[in-house]
Amino acid sequence: RCESLVEIYFQLQQQVLALGAELGAELLARLQERFSEVMSSLVKSSFLVEKQPPQVLKTQTKFQAGIRFLLGPRLLKASAKPYMVRADMVTEKQARELALSVYSSTLSESTGEIMHNVVALETNPTSGTCCANFKNVLLKKIKRCERKGSESVTEEKCAVLFSTTVALSPGNLSIHLQVLSLPIVVIVHGNQDNNAKATVLWDNAFSEMDRVPFMVAERVPWEKMCETLNLKFMAEVQTTKGLLKEHYFFLAQKIFNDHSASPEDFQNRSVSWAQFNKEILPGRGFTFWQWFDGVLDLTKRCLKSYWSDRLIVGFISKQFVCKLLSSAPDGTFLLRFSDSEIGGVTIAHVMRGKDGSSQVENIQPFSAKDLSIRSLG
Repeated sequence: RCESLVEIYFQLQQQVLALGAELGAELLARLQERFSEVMSSLVKSSFLVEKQPPQVLKTQTKFQAGIRFLLGPRLLKASAKPYMVRADMVTEKQARELALSVYSSTLSESTGEIMHNVVALETNPTSGTCCANFKNVLLKKIKRCERKGSESVTEEKCAVLFSTTVALSPGNLSIHLQVLSLPIVVIVHGNQDNNAKATVLWDNAFSEMDRVPFMVAERVPWEKMCETLNLKFMAEVQTTKGLLKEHYFFLAQKIFNDHSASPEDFQNRSVSWAQFNKEILPGRGFTFWQWFDGVLDLTKRCLKSYWSDRLIVGFISKQFVCKLLSSAPDGTFLLRFSDSEIGGVTIAHVMRGKDGSSQVENIQPFSAKDLSIRSLG
């Protein structure tokens, strides 16, 4: 616990001061300077974002956030006026500059206008916590920065910087505290939500722990992408039934546009951000992520129980369906997610042709709206 470290710090400090004469003025001064550095580092690292703002944030929409100062109850000096915590929007460039200076510098200019962005840092004696709760914050507008190359607004990452200046006891030491939220993508229209979620998912899944804000790899191993898609699917649909090996094989064929490789071939490949959500799938009007997110939404809204009972094959190509059902009796059918439409499920079934041969027919895809009309959603 942070409090235990503080107690050890004060004990060591007292021991050093008691030995002051023996240590000599020069060594004592160096030790005291080092003590101050350690205390400052400990205090700053105990100022945390307890409740993160939404990572896809729409302007003119209220949101909540929470800050906790772990060492507040132990170290905050009593003040006639409450200490105030301020929330400001910062660009990726500003976040990088703040991080590289180890938060020794302060913000010069906010990149957006936030309403109700100053709240009190309050200590609760009963729970022993020191928190600042932002309950009705609203991002009124955002100032866009210059983008790199073909980067879209939904690839632009910002963050909320929470900051305050407090006095600590004993010693009345004044210290400036700052902490950044997780990266945020700001949108102004609902139709930007899908692409913004892709940026957030890629960043959350593939960023390193101690990175410079908000650097993330442009390419990742396909196996890591499979893990991410599986976790996202189960979390979004709220099911314990994840993706299977044959599902990953179909998804690999789709994202790499390669129908000749074996499942083993895909294991050693890497997938790029462009393949994930910038490049349009061949013969379609949408990206891989836009299609996959449509499947997530449809399954969550209408097909959760069917998926959880393994009644939906789902991720399977039309070509493989024909192969799978070619020797099946008339009336055999399966459910698969549409290749041609976002958020559609289709029924592939076996029927007898006019010439008596067995044929596989794919019915026009059903959307969530279609299923809802039929009381199936």
